[in-house]
Amino acid sequence: MRSKTIKEGIERVPHRALLYATGIPRSEINKPFIGVVTSFTDIIPGHIGMKDLERFIEKGIHTGGGYPFFFGVPGICDGIAMGHSGMHYSLPSRELIADMVESVTEAHKFDGLVLLTNCDKITPGMLMAAGRINIPAIVVTAGPMHSGHLRGERLSLVNDTFEAIGKFKKGLIKDNELQALEMCACPGAGSCQGMYTANTMACVTEAIGMSIPYCATALASDAEKKRIAFESGRRIVELIKKNITPRKIMTRKAFENAIRVDMALGGSTNTVLHIPAIAHDAGIKLPLELFDELSKTTPHIADMLPGGRHYLEDLHYAGGIPAVLRTLEDLLHNTATVSGLKTGKIADMAVVSDPEVIRPVKKAHHKEGGIAILRGNLAPDGAVVKQSAVSRKMMRFEGTAIVFDSEEAGMKAILNGKIAPGNIVVIRYEGPKGGPGMREMLSLTATIAGLGLSESVALITDGRFSGGTRGPCIGHISPEAMEGGPIAILRTGDRIRIDIPERTIDVLLSDEEIEKRLSRWKKPEPKIKKGYLSRYARLVSSAASGAIME
Repeated sequence: MRSKTIKEGIERVPHRALLYATGIPRSEINKPFIGVVTSFTDIIPGHIGMKDLERFIEKGIHTGGGYPFFFGVPGICDGIAMGHSGMHYSLPSRELIADMVESVTEAHKFDGLVLLTNCDKITPGMLMAAGRINIPAIVVTAGPMHSGHLRGERLSLVNDTFEAIGKFKKGLIKDNELQALEMCACPGAGSCQGMYTANTMACVTEAIGMSIPYCATALASDAEKKRIAFESGRRIVELIKKNITPRKIMTRKAFENAIRVDMALGGSTNTVLHIPAIAHDAGIKLPLELFDELSKTTPHIADMLPGGRHYLEDLHYAGGIPAVLRTLEDLLHNTATVSGLKTGKIADMAVVSDPEVIRPVKKAHHKEGGIAILRGNLAPDGAVVKQSAVSRKMMRFEGTAIVFDSEEAGMKAILNGKIAPGNIVVIRYEGPKGGPGMREMLSLTATIAGLGLSESVALITDGRFSGGTRGPCIGHISPEAMEGGPIAILRTGDRIRIDIPERTIDVLLSDEEIEKRLSRWKKPEPKIKKGYLSRYARLVSSAASGAIME
C-alpha cells in the first residue's frame, strides 16, 4: 500500500501522531487509506445532495475494509456562470480540479480514490487526475435532476428558461408565465435534465468503465443512487487489493466505446474537449478525426433533450447506459470496468425496457452519431457541431457574416433585433486563449432559438457551446482568433458556406484575399492581464487538442 509511506516505521512517529489526532483508531491504521474527493457545494443544484452520498460512500468503504479521508474541490455551475464574466472561469476550473486532486492525493499517499462529482468541468477534471495519478479510483456521479412540472407539462432548464428569454422578448409569453417557469423548471437536486454536458460526461464516465452500472442515469433524489454510492465505496477496496488502476480501465478501446456511446446519445460538443484531455492524462493520444470517424459509423439511437424530447429520467427507466451498450454491442470493444464486469457482460445482462427511448439500430433517428467535425478555409484545424440538434433544412446553409469580437456584443445585437434571417453570427476572440477560457454561449444560442431564428440563422465561434445548445451552432473554430486563425480576419458582409454532410465550413474568399488580410492582422491585447486566467491564457493549447494546459 502506498499509504505505508506515511504510517510505517520509527521515522513515521510524527506522522502517526498527526493521523491519530484526526480520530482514527489504532485498529484502523493498517487498512487502505482512501481519499474521497467531493465537490459538494451549496450553490450547484447537481451537488447539493452530495452530503447524503458522502455518508453512503463512507459506509461502503468501511464495509469493504478501508478507511476514508474526505477532501473537497471547487465547483462552478455553468448555468449560473452563463452569459457574464464568470463563464471565463468554467473551463479553466477543470485544470485546477485535476491539479488539486493530484496534489492532495500525492501529498498524503492515498491508496485509492472515490471521486464524487456531477457537473460539467468537475467530472472531466477528476478523471484527468485519475489518469494522471493512476492509483485505483472509482467515480460516483451524483445523478440527474427530475424534470420540472407546470400545468401538466414537463420542463427542463434549457428549453424552458434560457429559451424563454427569446420567447418573452418576442411577446410569446408573459411576465407571469416567465416567473412560473423559473420557479418550476428545476425542482431540486441533480444535474440539469437533458443530455447536456454534465449528464453527457456522466454517461461517458460509465461507458468508459470508471463508474459502476446505472450510475450515470440513476436520479439524484432516488435511493438507488445511495446504493450505488455505497457499492462504489465498497468496491474501491477491491480495486486496491487487485491493483486495478485507471490506465487499466481507460484504454484506447475504452475511449472508443465512450465516444460511440456519446455519439449514439447525441451528447454535448464539450466532450470533444474533455475526452481528449482525459486521454492525454491517461497517456493516450486521441486525434480530433476519431470523433468524426466513429460518428459516421454510430447510429443516433436516443432522441434526448435539448434537440430531442426525452429526459435523463426517460433514459434511466428505459435501461440506462447498460441498455445502450446492449443496443450498440456489435460496435463496441469488450473492455474492463471498475465493477469487475466487462462491457460485454454488462450489455448481456441489460434490458431495453422502452425501445422508443433507446431505439434499435435499424430504427435509429439518424444513421450517423450526434457530433460532426468540420474543416475548411475558415477552420483548418477543425470545428465542432452537434448535428443531431440541427434540422435537415439547416444542414447546408450559406449566409452573410455579422461579426462580433465578444459574446456580449453579439447578445446585444440579437436582443436589439439586429440579426435577420440569412445571417451567420460570428463570435470571435472567445477561444481558450482569447476568451480566455472558451466561454459557453448558451444564453446567446437559446435566445436565437427562442426568437424563432434557429431555422434561418447560424452561429459560429472560436468559443464553445453548452450541451444545451441546439440548432446550426458551430464552435471550437481552430485556430482561434487570438492565434491568428482565419476567423480573425472575417468582416461583416463576408459570405460563409456551411455543409455539415460534407463536413466543410468555408468563407467565400479567394486564397489571395485571405492571405492579404492575415498579413495585416495584428494580435490584440489580452482581455484579462492578471490572476489565474492570465496564466491560463499563456499555457492553454488549442481547442483542437482538448484545450489542455501545456
